[in-house]
Amino acid sequence: MTAYEKLLVSLPKTPKKWLVTGVAGFIGSNLLEQLLTLDQTVVGLDNFATGHQHNLDEVKSLVSAEQWERFKFIEGDIRKLGDCKQACECVDYVLHQAALGSVPRSLSDPIATNSVNIDGFLNMLVAARDAKVKNFVYAASSSTYGDHPALPKVEDVIGNPLSPYAATKYVNEIYADVFQRSYGFNTIGLRYFNVFGKRQDPDGAYAAVMPKWAAAMINGDEVFINGDGETSRDFCFVENTVQANILAATTRAAESLNQVYNVAFGGRTTLNMLFDCLAKSLLDNGVSYQRLPKYCDFRAGDVRHSQADISKIRNLLGYRPKFDIHSGIAKSMSWYVAKKIPKSS
Repeated sequence: MTAYEKLLVSLPKTPKKWLVTGVAGFIGSNLLEQLLTLDQTVVGLDNFATGHQHNLDEVKSLVSAEQWERFKFIEGDIRKLGDCKQACECVDYVLHQAALGSVPRSLSDPIATNSVNIDGFLNMLVAARDAKVKNFVYAASSSTYGDHPALPKVEDVIGNPLSPYAATKYVNEIYADVFQRSYGFNTIGLRYFNVFGKRQDPDGAYAAVMPKWAAAMINGDEVFINGDGETSRDFCFVENTVQANILAATTRAAESLNQVYNVAFGGRTTLNMLFDCLAKSLLDNGVSYQRLPKYCDFRAGDVRHSQADISKIRNLLGYRPKFDIHSGIAKSMSWYVAKKIPKSS
């Protein structure tokens, strides 16, 4: 029995109060779903800047009425300290997911990215510290590795940030370390590597590659690949990410706290390989996509290759990713097809 499997048994017996910021977003709503399924009490904070009410509505449809009663939603902004303090009241664990993601968005509007990702992060740290939260887990980013060329990426070796977004995520790690040293406040940073799965938004200028391509394929539209398609990423299915958050929040081992961990599967998939995987999975779901991709210029601020070393999180938190790229895509595409294909087709 893995550490996570043990938690799935023990948590419903000892419910805690959790705060999920960015709860209406992709990862936040998946965390909400799992926590409510485990009979936990959850406070959610979101201002709907990038999250959606329909994500919350879907979670409501998937849990029992009694479990949904355990959820309290606060429409608020992490850039307002008062909203953060209200959300943190009597909370045991914080899972801080709220942020303005996307490298291109940060290049276009670095001030907004800084305001949310640094000012908002500091507000959350202060509010959680004052509320005496047991563990503060936050979404860090693999973009922190910047221009360091070595693969796989190891937590204590990073390069120079290549975008304002990457800079803000690195500052988060610095602030978290300072709060531990200055106030004895426990934090854990999770450097996400290309998380994907259900409820990841395919719309908008800054949509992630996988849902954007899936939607294009389902609708018969053209798929655009930045560069030559040999750029590679360590894609991580969202249920692996949920596991990492819950393991991090509940750890009590001193050596596991106040660390930064890679959260990934530990593999490498090129964009060309991803295109083929998506097309095959969609075909398994009754969607045939026959068009070839169109290759464009490389995207500014992107690293060429990314792959995580996950030995640290395996050893210190007992993380065991259950879904590889293929099984994760299979689960994701069945969801996207159900959401995008009209019932009459």
